[in-house]
Amino acid sequence: MQFGLFSVSDITTDPTTGITPTENERIKAMVTIAKKAEDIGLDVFALGEHHNRPFFSSSPTTTLAYIAAQTSTLNLSTSTTLITTNDPVKIAEDFAMLQHLADGRVDLMLGRGNTGPVYPWFGQDIRQGIPLAIENYHLLHRLWTEDVVNWEGKFRTPLTSFTSTPRPLDDVAPFVWHGSIRSPEIAEQAAYYGDGFFANHIFWPAEHSKRLIDFYRERYEHYGHGKAHQAIVGLGGQFFIRKNSQDAVREFRPYFDNAPVYGHGPSLEDFTRETPLTVGSPAEFVDRTLSFRDTFGDYQRQLFLVDHAGLPLKTVLEQLDELGEVLPELRKGFAAGRPADVPDAPTHASLVTARDAEADSADNTEKVNA
Repeated sequence: MQFGLFSVSDITTDPTTGITPTENERIKAMVTIAKKAEDIGLDVFALGEHHNRPFFSSSPTTTLAYIAAQTSTLNLSTSTTLITTNDPVKIAEDFAMLQHLADGRVDLMLGRGNTGPVYPWFGQDIRQGIPLAIENYHLLHRLWTEDVVNWEGKFRTPLTSFTSTPRPLDDVAPFVWHGSIRSPEIAEQAAYYGDGFFANHIFWPAEHSKRLIDFYRERYEHYGHGKAHQAIVGLGGQFFIRKNSQDAVREFRPYFDNAPVYGHGPSLEDFTRETPLTVGSPAEFVDRTLSFRDTFGDYQRQLFLVDHAGLPLKTVLEQLDELGEVLPELRKGFAAGRPADVPDAPTHASLVTARDAEADSADNTEKVNA
């Protein structure tokens, strides 16, 4: 089971002080947060992609490469790579380059994004979001698995005898997660390729996310990648922890009430009841997080959103200290009773090992049949 952080890279005014961090401050804070994630023993740090205010992360691979140079164990990922408005060729090149620089500590999460104006800025039509996601990933997959690609599709110029460079490290592409909060077509796509499916699970009731995850598991088995319970699932989550639950609620309430996404809507109490947001004591957080398995089954990756809604860096780092203290308990809880045949989240090392084992098996079969 992997645990980590994901960020949407918002720049939000702190409602308790009126202070808005600069772009430079938030960018540098992101590096500090990622390094802290490794220090407390987390497995993953994921950064989103946006091309509009109030967000700053327009080039996540640049930031992740900088973080890679200052970490040694942290797996670096994205919480959204826009498969709809990016050229698949550039995605293939950028992430293969990052993969080499980070010695394989790289995967990525593809998504369509939720900001309509971005599409025309990059010459696309939001009404074509699903077809774009399907066609562009088909091309990206081929660019990483075939040395020479000839391609003709609907949404980009044709490719003739094209080789994406650099080639993936060890000739094994970064593992791909497909993220969605509402689209069964994306769950179907993830299942078809045997990739991971990530349900953000921070804005919706559990029943909503469960329907998509159950559908993905069913289709994963349908396509012959394994049993449904062996499918590769990731979940998002949010928390704010203090030793005393009343202190947590009192401190977090002004941030929740003024957050750009869910502020001025449901009450904090309603939102924590209906979504995975946990505001309370460490014990309450652990119990709530472990309960996710009761709803979704055994899964492979749990990412938390911490640096949002104007929370100052000092508070975010304090929250990570709290998370670090309960992390061993979370690992123990998720490991208890986990079936032996449920795989771990893929890593570069595990993908290389699986590729080599498959090649050895094929060689042995050929010798037997010779």
